[in-house]
Amino acid sequence: MKVSNETKVGALTIIALALLFIGFNYLKGRDLFAPSKKIYAVFTDLGSLEKSNEVKINGLPVGTVYQKQEKDKNVSAIVVTINLTRDINIPKNSVAYIASSLVGSSFIVIERGNDSNMMQDGDTIETRMESGLLGDVKAQLDPTISSVRGILDSLKKTLGSVNDVLNASTRQNLRETISNLNLVSTALSNYLQENGPIDQSLESLSGLTKRLNKSAEAINQTADNASKFTSTLASLPLKSTIDTLAIVIENLRGITTSLQKGEGTAGALLKDRQLYSQLEQTLLSTEILLDDLRTHPKRYVSFSVFGKKDKSTPLNSPTVKDTLPRK
Repeated sequence: MKVSNETKVGALTIIALALLFIGFNYLKGRDLFAPSKKIYAVFTDLGSLEKSNEVKINGLPVGTVYQKQEKDKNVSAIVVTINLTRDINIPKNSVAYIASSLVGSSFIVIERGNDSNMMQDGDTIETRMESGLLGDVKAQLDPTISSVRGILDSLKKTLGSVNDVLNASTRQNLRETISNLNLVSTALSNYLQENGPIDQSLESLSGLTKRLNKSAEAINQTADNASKFTSTLASLPLKSTIDTLAIVIENLRGITTSLQKGEGTAGALLKDRQLYSQLEQTLLSTEILLDDLRTHPKRYVSFSVFGKKDKSTPLNSPTVKDTLPRK
């Protein structure tokens, strides 16, 4: 049996339309060949959630967003139809919320509960509003953005103040300052040319610094010696020594006072001139007597029966002169 070209074209057209229908539904999140179960979720704000966006449990895609429809004419809430493409059990106390990825696409996350009763086709899942990843980032960036705005405002005010300060007079002063700096730079360049490179000056300065360091070491050594001497003085019994000296000085003061008053033998000798002269005369007589006894012993003691009597003249002065001071 021969098939006509018209039949072939018609068959290909039907197949193409069928594939187009299947592809269109697939792109809308409808899998015509997979068993599906529909549940509903009610949100007050969908954000960027669109049809065919994924529905995930623990990061695993389990379905897609099938339809979005307002709950009432006031759009107080939006009813989202979720097409579950996997045969999974979802506890009735599970919660669904909308999350966002880094690229800005949104999806629904189902957070499983622990109820023993499972959701059936046509049930409505509980929902809550989450800020999502982008919301968290925005919440963290908001303080930074506010700070940046404050900085920009301060910078704007600062620039305004700078513009106010940089008037004609100030600009002229800046020009003069720059001119003076150029003169200083020229003078420094001439100095370096006349006195050689700056390395030599730095070497001289380094030598001076070394000598100063040595002097500082000597000063430190002297300070250490002074500290040790001070410590030695501090360790001496200065107080007791000073107290003893004070006692000795007081005793000497008492002796001096007694001598000046003529108290005691020494005081009498110092104050009574007559007593001093008599004592001197007595000592002189005693000395003469002793010298005469040594010189003429026979005059005082005689042992000979037939001896002659010593008729020598008695001494009138000591044989050793200047034994006592003369007046």
